[in-house]
Amino acid sequence: MLILGGTGEARALASNLAGDARYRIVSSLAGRTAAPLLPDGAVRRGGFGGTEGLAAYLRDEGVALVVDATHPFAARMSENAAAACSELGLPLARLERPAWRAGPGDDWRMVADAREAARAIPAGARALLTVGGGEIAPFLERGDATFVARMIEPPAIPVPAHCEILLARPPFTVSGEMALMRERAIDMLVTKNSGGAATAAKLEAARGLRLPVLMIARPQKSPAPSAATIAEMLALIDRTLG
Repeated sequence: MLILGGTGEARALASNLAGDARYRIVSSLAGRTAAPLLPDGAVRRGGFGGTEGLAAYLRDEGVALVVDATHPFAARMSENAAAACSELGLPLARLERPAWRAGPGDDWRMVADAREAARAIPAGARALLTVGGGEIAPFLERGDATFVARMIEPPAIPVPAHCEILLARPPFTVSGEMALMRERAIDMLVTKNSGGAATAAKLEAARGLRLPVLMIARPQKSPAPSAATIAEMLALIDRTLG
C-alpha cells in the first residue's frame, strides 16, 4: 500500500497500519519540507516524475492500493495519483479532512486562489497570512498593505520589508492566536480552507476579534472513494482489499 502523505492524517493512518501483518506500507513525502514529521514504517521522499513516474513506481513495486492522504490543496499530486491508478486499474482511496464551514459571527469572504485573495485585500490593511511559503508571492506584490506571514519554513523567495515572517508549527491555541493578532495589530486573516483542528484556532480568534477572513476555497479533484476519519479509512481499506 502506498500512502501519499505529508499530513497529520497520513501519519496517523501509517501508525494504525504499521502493526498489521496483512499490509506492507510505504509512506511517500514530497520533500518540500526539509525537516518533516516522519510517519511509522517505510518512507519514500521526493517526487515521482509526474503521472508516468508514479505509474511506473506503482507497477514496479506491486502496489495494490494507493491512499491519497495529501493536503487538501495538493491538487497536482492528487490528480497524478488519480491518473496513474486509472491507467493501471488500481484502486485509489482518499483520506481528506472535512473543510471548515462558516458559523454565526464569522465574516468570511470566499476567493478562488491566492492571487484573487491578494487582489481582495484593502489598501492599508495589515493581514495575517497563513497560506504557506509557496503561495505568498502574489501578496508581496501589494506594496500598499502590510503582512505577517506564518509558515513552517522560510520562503524560497526574497521577502520585502512590508512582510514579517513568523516560523511556527501547529497546533495553535485560541488564546495564542488572539494574542498574536492583537500584538501585530492584525485587521484581516487570509487562509486556505485546509480544515482540521490543528489550525482552526485562528478562525475562532478572528471571530472573537470580529476580523474579516479571506478564505481560499479548495481546488477541485477527481472523484475517488473517500473517508474523513482514520476509522472510516481503515474500514474503506478493508472493503477495498477484502
